[in-house]
Amino acid sequence: MNLQLDRLSPTPLVQQLTDQLQAWIEHQRLRPGARLPSIRALARTHQVSPSCVIEAYDRLVASGWLEARHGTGFFVAERKPGLEAADAEHWGEALVGSWRQFREGHDELLKLGCGWLPNAWRAAEELAQAIRQVSRGNPADLFDYSPPLGLSSLRQQLHKRLARLDIAAGAERILTTQGASHGLDLLVRTLLRSGDTVLVENPGYYNLYNLLRAHQVRMLPVPRTVHGPDLQALEKLLAEHRPRCLFINSLYHNPTGTSLTPKAAYRLLELARERDVRIIEDDIYADFQEGPATRLATLDSEQRVIYLGSFSKTLSSSLRVGYLVADEDLIARLAELKMVSGIGNSRFAEQVVAQMLANGSYRKSVQRLRVRLGQHMAKLLGQLEGYGWQVFCEPYGGMFVWARVPGRDFASLERLALEHAVLLTPGSAFDVQGAASDWLRINVAYGQDQRAQAFLQHAGRPSAA
Repeated sequence: MNLQLDRLSPTPLVQQLTDQLQAWIEHQRLRPGARLPSIRALARTHQVSPSCVIEAYDRLVASGWLEARHGTGFFVAERKPGLEAADAEHWGEALVGSWRQFREGHDELLKLGCGWLPNAWRAAEELAQAIRQVSRGNPADLFDYSPPLGLSSLRQQLHKRLARLDIAAGAERILTTQGASHGLDLLVRTLLRSGDTVLVENPGYYNLYNLLRAHQVRMLPVPRTVHGPDLQALEKLLAEHRPRCLFINSLYHNPTGTSLTPKAAYRLLELARERDVRIIEDDIYADFQEGPATRLATLDSEQRVIYLGSFSKTLSSSLRVGYLVADEDLIARLAELKMVSGIGNSRFAEQVVAQMLANGSYRKSVQRLRVRLGQHMAKLLGQLEGYGWQVFCEPYGGMFVWARVPGRDFASLERLALEHAVLLTPGSAFDVQGAASDWLRINVAYGQDQRAQAFLQHAGRPSAA
């Protein structure tokens, strides 16, 4: 395979690689099932980063040219009518498929940009105790379906927790979900149709981008600033288009770590009211809050804001328990879709979470997490400054720092990271179009690992490496 990549071209390398791989498949008239070179082999042959190959393969998978087979690689797919090659241009970094395979094949590496806490930080003993209590309790919690809206005891506990955040939501306005991603899927399928337009933050959550693409929803990117969405850009998009929804992380934004300011929040709600736009506020990092915070759901008096939360980040990703808050009519529609598509949630998992909320063990475990994350955040920010890194902002909570080394691109950082047994998450993953980026998401919970420290110091000070 002889591909000609022009590093002086304004076309990003990943797009050149995607186009030329597609052309090569067509020119060679490869039959379905033909195997392509491995990620490492193609990256080595053409002197590009593995992430560049991963992204190109993902785009070809998304557009129907390739199929990924777990553990074995990438193969030419059988083309189906109606799939055009141009579709690939609209698929950015997915971080699914090939990227997941690449990540799972490097379990020995430190995943500095991952989106979860170390298992050692979790409330394992408290969780095990709650599981034992539920197992010895009502047999219905082991064998029966959960009600359409979710377990009543859990929704009552959620009502109390939301009240402490000044979010007025009775239990009748709360629907439990299988994590926040499930809640987003229910909302997209209920509120949007193919061809609808929505506003999304950029950079932002790549799984949301993938979900919207899967439903053929058009995304308009709104730049994220240190204060929240760029309000001038938002106002212009609202005037020129008719978006149905705005998706937003108000608090501890993924990936930048920024939080919405009160001034930005009030103006955002004004614009949403003027243009009749729903706001979907994803607040899955709510329990990491330390001190005052601004949430749109707290300020909303018209029930225009749909609020999502989850226990995946703080308690357990395996339990898959989340929730959303909306007006009663929408909750009824969402509950019907939830039952039709999945026959409800796990009653057992919901009871475990309800048990931990009721006995206070969840609250205590989260308090410990906040203190630990705050210590690691403060220490890492000081180290990054000393090492010569630039940070987008100094978050006052949460898990993420958005940082870069001026003058260094992702490919060079990735090579250096692998030398130190560190796996990075490319900044392009958080861009709507998958555009190249020298910014990295850093999870502060992993920043004090010796491998991370060696990489961060050497990357920021090349002369000291």
